[in-house]
This record gives sequence, structure tokens and C-alpha cells, in this order.
Amino acid sequence: MNIKSNILQLAGIFIICLTFGSWDSSAKSDTPNRTKVNINANWTYLEKNIKDIQDALNEADWQSINLPHTWNALDATDLNPGYRRTGSWYKKELTMDAVDENKVYQLYFEGANITSEVFVNGQKACEHIGGYIGFTIDISSFIKQGKNDVVVRVDNSYDPEVIPSQKSDFFIFGGITRDVWLETLPKQHLSGFKITTPKVSKSNAEILATVSIENVNKSNLKVKADLFDASGKTVASSVFKIKNNTAEIHFKNIKNPNLWDTEQPYLYTLNVALLDKGEVKDEMSDRVGFRWFEFKDHGAFYLNGKRVLLRGTHRHEEHAGVGAAMSNAQHRKDMELIKEMGTNFVRLAHYPQDPEVYKACDELGLLVWDELPWCRGGVGNETWKTNTKNMLTEIINQNFNHPSVIIWSLGNEMYWLPDFEDGDNTTKMNAFLTELNDLSHQLDPSRKTAIRKYYEGSHIVDVFSPSIWSGWYSGSYKSYQKAIDTYKKEYPHFLHAEYGGSSHVGRHTENPITGEGNIQSDGWEEEIVQTDVANIAQIGDWSENYIVDLFDWHLRISENDLDFVGNVQWAFKDFGTPLRPENDIPYMNQKGLVDRAGNPKDAFYVFKSYWSTEPFTYIESHSWTERQGPEGLKRNISVYSNCREVELFLNGKSLGIKKRDTKAFPAAGLNWELNFSSGENKLLAIGVTEKKDKVKDELSINYRFTKNGKAVGLKLESEVLENGNYLVTATAYDSNGLRCLDYEDRVYFQCLSGGETFKSQGTPTGSESIAMANGKASIEVKRDKNNTPLEMMVLNQSFKGTYLTID
Repeated sequence: MNIKSNILQLAGIFIICLTFGSWDSSAKSDTPNRTKVNINANWTYLEKNIKDIQDALNEADWQSINLPHTWNALDATDLNPGYRRTGSWYKKELTMDAVDENKVYQLYFEGANITSEVFVNGQKACEHIGGYIGFTIDISSFIKQGKNDVVVRVDNSYDPEVIPSQKSDFFIFGGITRDVWLETLPKQHLSGFKITTPKVSKSNAEILATVSIENVNKSNLKVKADLFDASGKTVASSVFKIKNNTAEIHFKNIKNPNLWDTEQPYLYTLNVALLDKGEVKDEMSDRVGFRWFEFKDHGAFYLNGKRVLLRGTHRHEEHAGVGAAMSNAQHRKDMELIKEMGTNFVRLAHYPQDPEVYKACDELGLLVWDELPWCRGGVGNETWKTNTKNMLTEIINQNFNHPSVIIWSLGNEMYWLPDFEDGDNTTKMNAFLTELNDLSHQLDPSRKTAIRKYYEGSHIVDVFSPSIWSGWYSGSYKSYQKAIDTYKKEYPHFLHAEYGGSSHVGRHTENPITGEGNIQSDGWEEEIVQTDVANIAQIGDWSENYIVDLFDWHLRISENDLDFVGNVQWAFKDFGTPLRPENDIPYMNQKGLVDRAGNPKDAFYVFKSYWSTEPFTYIESHSWTERQGPEGLKRNISVYSNCREVELFLNGKSLGIKKRDTKAFPAAGLNWELNFSSGENKLLAIGVTEKKDKVKDELSINYRFTKNGKAVGLKLESEVLENGNYLVTATAYDSNGLRCLDYEDRVYFQCLSGGETFKSQGTPTGSESIAMANGKASIEVKRDKNNTPLEMMVLNQSFKGTYLTID
């Protein structure tokens, strides 16, 4: 059996995975003839790479789980190199009260990573390739009344014929990582619902939609379509004929439409009903957003005729403790936090994501760059090409109706590290990229195509992002203006995706390493990291202070450039990667604005100060409460705020009012020099908005005039958290007992008895191995229920083990 095809012939029977099925994910679930039930609960799981279903069913050690699920939730970011990439089995018992021959029964998987085989009552019902795309299986001929067994084999093994390449800088989580649904439809039902808005203006709009009718055996069927506004009021309604099993729905002259934009993402609903002599046989619906957009040649981006600066970030689909098996609530929280920052654009990197993400983007007003997972690996063989084109078709078909999507990205860094001989040959690369570009425009003429960092193919796609990593992988961040000026002239539709750098939570310094005098300041290309030329990624301190300045400089440039399309920061949340075991948190890419659990770092507030309209004030930094320096030496305090002016107080005394100016650096001019006193210093920042509303932030800083000496040991302390767990903290100290604020070496935690550490989370308090931040590191520990003494240890190569016992 060849798992490289979505249409398989088995024992003379064609088995088809319907890859357009995710349109039904937004269809009505409570119509009389159509139901949709979530079946995430009460599965069993077998973590054994067995090929044969009967052999798997004969195993005894199946365990109970609920979906979504990945077997890599905790093994990806632990201390051991590598992570489990092989096959596993899932089993679900479905009880059918009745099976009606006039009904169609379907299973819809939102995502199973990365190849899957589905069996129903022992018979193979479907195989599917691609872990980031949903698929629907017609199981009508396999089920019976009463109990039915659904068994799924999922495999994330290395396979060079399936993208993304294993050489990509992120984990390929295995498992059924998204929701699964049981859908019941009438025999004659609607499918393949596609909505376009070919003409949109402020005064008039048009809808052109198509819907297919399955199993047509009557000629008198018709389709009724109703367009509703957000309040439920009917805007347009008509009945349409069916021709060649398809109805074409056309509503012209929709007067004065409410437009979908990033500030007011207005959504209509288009409902379609299959009629038989006036009786409704089936119904489905989806949302509609009226909007139009344009990338001006060598100029800015326009949405609905208005210039919009694209203020973007990237999202990887994972979270601490669960990996890629995130709940819808966790997906939604990510997107809400991205929007809270003031973002209006998100690149889904480097693969299509959970349906909840697109739904949230539609509702929140986030423009979307949706990406085919062609990430590294070069061009492959003919099977690889077929799989890749199938995936692109699935992505476009499934996410077609979302008004938030404006770009279909065809790949990222595709030429790097080819998996096939001569796979980076530019002639072959460009020929296949042209095929993908043509396919994309054939499937969807209304949206743009894009790629990032494949210069030889920049002329093929509509939008291109070169590599600009000013101040991290090469050069100084002060070269950023020169970089964007260069590329604005070179590429007609230039959008800068990916910039930033790593920061370790809680690590601070009075003098961040900028590389001045040690680096070639004019560079910005990422490739320079592979040469002997020094860059900040290699020689920097990974402090939050440096990253705050880097982002501040980038945003100062982008916010004041009137013909710039915009930029897309990399990445919103820290995420796991098999390529970075040496990082301060092992196997974590720490370029996030929030940590892997979604807690904001300082850099989050820099973006919020430029982008958000919700008034706020933030003193840098709430994780920098211990500082040191000579008496009388002035120190610097920045306040990040979107208020028009801010007044800063030190120990009750005003240090003056400063007006915000986005052309000033740092902190848009909200920056003060001051002298700390020995001991506690209380800072208060009060921001005043244009409407004279006030917002404030407070911070206490302990300052000392004595510099610590060399670290001579580690000590352990604990505190009880609100959830009842313990936070165990290690501190490096010198011969006088002072905390060593300059100590950054790695330490190792271990729970010896009485509890369990929250390890393999990839967070600042969820890794047993972590580099210290200003001489401090912590881990969360859950105590055993029997209340035996909790014994903890911390050590590294420099110091023998230090112990803490909690009775």
C-alpha cells in the first residue's frame, strides 16, 4: 500500500480522504438533517511502532487519553538529544444508536501529524499525508448500529518525501494533535462551499459563491441562499438552480457594506439550504468579510483604500506541557494576546494551523500569511512534488473562506540543506516554484503568493521577504533603515518577515553588548552566521535589555516610514527546536516576546507601546529588581507607554514629565537618568492619555553600592505558589553572601524525593537544566500527596550539590 497518495485502491474499492472537508467545521451543527459532534474524549493510546492493526490490537498496554494528543509533549524539550519520531496507535469506540442508509457519516480530523491511516471496524477507511491539514473520511459503508471501533495509526517518522524537512528549525510533533468530529449528513447534502467577493467598495459589494451537491438523483432540487448581517438581519436572499451538481450563488449590489478591517472586523453570514419542493434537506453556512487590499509597487500596503502599516508577528503552534496538542482555548488565548499587543498581521509559521486560529483571526481583525510547510530541504522527487502540490491544494481549499487570509506563502528558506541530490539546483527550484505559484493563482486568483529568503525565486511570486536580521545574525540594528531602503527599491512588493533575537527571561545588564567594535555594523544577512564574522547571536549576552533596544530601534524606523509595507517580528512565543540544545533553556528558540507558557517578556511591552490603543504604562523591567553600581553613578530607566506623556517619580519625588515622540530613541523619549539610593527604591510612572485619562505602573528596586565578587556557591530557597506547588530558587552567592548578579552559568535541578519537578516545559521555571539569569534560576515542583519530605538538589560543574529539604 502506497501511503504517498490521497486516493487509494484497496481490494477493488476506492478509499478517498476528502481534503475539502474542513469547510464543514464552520457549518451549522444543529440543523435537523446535519449534526456535528466532537469525539475528543475517551480514546486509548498505544505507544508502539507496530505496522499491523491486528498486532496492535493484541497489545495489552493501551492507556486512556483524550484528544488533542501528542507523544512529544514532554520529550521534545528535555535534556536528552532527539525526540520520538515513529508510529503510534489511537483507538475510539463509537456507539451508533442507529445507522440510516439515507445518511452519510463522516469523521473529520483537524490534524494528525504527519501521516495517518484510519481503520473502522478493522477495515482501512483512509490514508492521509500532511500533519497540518484537516481531512474528512466517509465511513458510511464501514459502520453499523451499536459499537464501532475507530483505530488510527499516526506516524511522524523522518520521510524526505513529505514536507516540512526534518532540517527545519522546529519540532514535528507526532499524534492526533487537533480535534476530531463525527458528522452526520443527509444522503443528498451540500459540500465544497466557497465564497468570493469579486467586487467590494465602500458603497457597493458583490458575492459570488459556489456549493456542490453530493449524490444528486433529482432534477427539482434548488439552493436557497441568505446573507445576514452581524445582527441577524437579512441583507440578501434568493433561490438558485443547480447545474452539473453545483449551484452558483450571486448577490450583486449589496449597498453600503460594513467592511472587514483590522480595527472593525465586521462579519456577515452566508447561509445556503438545499431545497426539495420547498423543504430544507440540508444547510450549511460560513462567515463573509467584505474587504479589498493592494500592495502598491515599491510602496505601502492598502486595505479598503486606506494605507495600513502591517504590524506583524509569527506564531508557532505549541505550548508548554502539551506541545502541539493545544486546546481551542489555548489557541484562542494566543491570538487574543497577539491582538492585545496591537498586532494587525500574523504569519503562521511554517505551516497551516488549527481551525480555531483562523476563526480567531477573522473575529479579531488579524491579517494572515498562511504558509505551505515547504521549509528547507530543497526540491524532491516526483512523489515529493505530488505530495507538496496536494498539500497546497488542501490548504487553499480549506482556508479559502477566511477574510483574514491575504497571502498564500509557498515556502521558507526552501533551498537550504537539500534532502535530495541536486535539490538546491535553482533551475529545478524555480521550475517547481512556478508550478506552485500557478496552482495557487488557479485555485484562488484573489489572493497574493509569497516566499521568504529564496532570492532566485523572488520574481516568481507576488510578495517577497528577503532576510534582514540587523543586530542579531549580522550587523548592528542601526543598519535597519539602510536595509529596508535597499529592498524597497529592489522588490516591487517587499514585506519584511523575521527579525529579532533571543532573550533569557530575567537576565539584565546595565551595558548590553551591542557588538560595536567587534562586528561588521553594516550587515544584515542571516547567512553571515555561518561564517567567521562575529554577530550578536554568538557574542551577545541574550539580555532582555538588548532585545528591548533592538526592537525599539526597528519599530522607530518602521513606524516613521510612510511608504513601507511593514514588518513581521520573529516570533511571538518561545518554541521548541531540535537544533538548539546549547541554548539557555535547552532545545528552545528563545526569540519570543512571551515565554512558552505565554507570559510576556519586556519586549512585549515595546511592541504594545507602538501598536496598542489601550492605554498602559510599563517600567522596564519588572524582572530586574536587584541592581548594583557605585554610589553617585547615574542609572537609566525607560518607561514603555502609548500615552502622550509620562511623569516618573522616585521615592515620591517627581523626576519630570516627558512627552512621547516615536522618532526619539530609546522608549520614544520616555527615558530618565537618576541616582538610586542604597536599599529599596520605589518607582512610579503615571501616563496621561490624549483624553486626560491616567494609567500608572509601580516598581520597587533594591540597589546596592557593593559589587559582588566571584561566585563561590549556590543556595536553595522555596516559596509556595497559588496553585499549591513550590517554586524552588537557586541563587549564586559570593564569599560575602551577596547574590552574584553577573553569574550566568548553567545549573541543574533534581528532585531527589517527595515530589516531581515541572521539567521539559521549555519555560523559565520548567526546565531541569537552565542558564542563570543575574545569578538566579527557579523550577516549579509538585509535592507528593503523602506529604513526605521534599528534597531538592541543584548543582553544576563549578559547585558541589546544594540541597534543600521541605518538611
